Amino acid sequence: MNQRNEVSDTPVQATDRQVKLKQHVVEIISDSGEGAQKAGQSFGAVCAKMGNGVWTVEIIPADIQPPPRTKESASGIRIRVGSKKMTNAGDEADLVVAFNEIAPYSRIDQHAFKKGTLILIESMWADHDAPEVRENYARALADFKERGYRVFEIPMEEECLRVAPGAKRGKNMWVLGMLCHIYNRDLSIAEAQVAHSFRKKSEAVVDLNLKLLRAGYGWAAGNLELRFDIPAMEQKQDMVVMNGNEALGFGVLAAGIEVCSMYPITPATSASHQLAESIEQAGGLIHQAEDEIAAIGFAIGSSYAGKTAVTITSGPGLALKTEFIGLGVMAEVPLVIIDVQRGGPSTGLPTKVEQGDLLAALYGQPGDTPKIVMAPSTIEECFHFVILARQIAEAFRVPVMILTDANLATGVQPFPRPQLRPEWLAPPIDQSAWQKGVNPYAWSEETGMSKRPIPGQKDGMYTLTGLAHTEAGKVSYSPEQNQHGVSMRSRKMAAFGNSLKPPRVHGDESGGDLLVVGWGSTRGAIEEAVDSARESGYKVSALHLHFLSPMEPGLKEIFDRFKKVITVEINYSDAPTDPMITPENRRYSQLAWLLRAQTLTDVDCFSNVHGQPLRPGNILEMITSRLNH
Repeated sequence: MNQRNEVSDTPVQATDRQVKLKQHVVEIISDSGEGAQKAGQSFGAVCAKMGNGVWTVEIIPADIQPPPRTKESASGIRIRVGSKKMTNAGDEADLVVAFNEIAPYSRIDQHAFKKGTLILIESMWADHDAPEVRENYARALADFKERGYRVFEIPMEEECLRVAPGAKRGKNMWVLGMLCHIYNRDLSIAEAQVAHSFRKKSEAVVDLNLKLLRAGYGWAAGNLELRFDIPAMEQKQDMVVMNGNEALGFGVLAAGIEVCSMYPITPATSASHQLAESIEQAGGLIHQAEDEIAAIGFAIGSSYAGKTAVTITSGPGLALKTEFIGLGVMAEVPLVIIDVQRGGPSTGLPTKVEQGDLLAALYGQPGDTPKIVMAPSTIEECFHFVILARQIAEAFRVPVMILTDANLATGVQPFPRPQLRPEWLAPPIDQSAWQKGVNPYAWSEETGMSKRPIPGQKDGMYTLTGLAHTEAGKVSYSPEQNQHGVSMRSRKMAAFGNSLKPPRVHGDESGGDLLVVGWGSTRGAIEEAVDSARESGYKVSALHLHFLSPMEPGLKEIFDRFKKVITVEINYSDAPTDPMITPENRRYSQLAWLLRAQTLTDVDCFSNVHGQPLRPGNILEMITSRLNH
């Protein structure tokens, strides 16, 4: 079988010559429903199991079933593979597998390719029955060449039909096999991964997908000159490979949380899918409520009864939960709330990433509702933060909110296998007799903390209410009592804040020309950009916040060491040069707004709401532009 190369009929001869690389960014793009994401997830898992650093990002269309062969239908995945730890999805793609000629244009519009990007494209459209399809295919290939891409036509459909009766459902595994040969992946590891991916299917389905995998590998071995090798990292620990939502699910289990109550919502739902496979074996349950309000109500009921629960949602669901969050704060019921952020407002961008819920998490309830808000920056932290959140929630009798986002939710990354510890698990419910004469809200004047009665404890019955109340839990509208209760709930935040350490500066801690501050999933891209800028001689450092309410201490002192401070976020801010924008009316990005208020420092911001993960190259360009000016 000859493969058309660079829009010509010149055959490409197979070769065993390998080009060694430090890293490569691969994309697989197709129409929605053709399995590009499964192929990419499997390829990323194979690379991780071979010891490479990996980071993946899913490319998900906004509509459930968009029209095929349109830019709006483009679906897929990006996989960044390297010889060191990968912390973000990188910049432009090096190699792209495209199932049709339209899909690449959605990525071209997002500046995802560069001159020299290799595009391996399905060739079946060249001989399509419809003349307009053939003409469009020819125009697209000519355009790709004009843009400086290297185009290889691949007979995916034709080769798949040699193995399977229908190619649409099997093309993704054939492509996986092709990529495994191109990148010198161990075929036996790929076979084991495919068998694992289809473990819930019949033996016939597993066997067919293994045949397609081997066929793609064999075809590439006999027809493609592209051969790359990305050496493995030096590993001294056993590693696990998962995405952020899976890490959240495993964190729930490791924390000893036995109840997860949620309503399905993109991009949070897959966390419950992972939990549903295992939580019953640990003695717990998944409760799919009739709506978001019922989900958090069920979770609060479980927590009140002594079993701290978790509810998982995204932005629109968080909006519906606001009243019950206020109840959790007022009644001082421990609760873990996970918000996997997506684009907003309203339904917004359901399948795209954003960090737009920070202010809603802090201030989205009526009245003063202090709660602890934390944001993991890696997939590994998604696991550990759930354990920490439960411990904090129970120690301080407070809802604890974890803010992740779609980038972490679907991104795959290897990290050291956690060594489970007994102290991670929730302790047994305390059913010892309650000490008589001690009120259920016997607040410490110093810390605002109090011991929590559990229903069933002898002499431990008390009134739980969302109304203002006394230390005894009795409803009270006394001005002094209300002031005291609000003060005590706030004092708990101060007590917790005093237990935190100042954040670590990435770079020169003594100071410099610019400090870049971030939170959540932007960490990897920020630190990579800062490292590149420092290698070029720029005096720039980075700071990443994990606690957003209360914030880590010492920020003002750190900021004062730098001439300029700027946040990098995936949420909205006005550009200073926009029409109608003045220094007085400019809207800052959300973390910048908070930092300006808390530290009285002139914190600037760099942000967008493109619905895409931030790239190191864009951040580096911003850094050099600001400092050169």
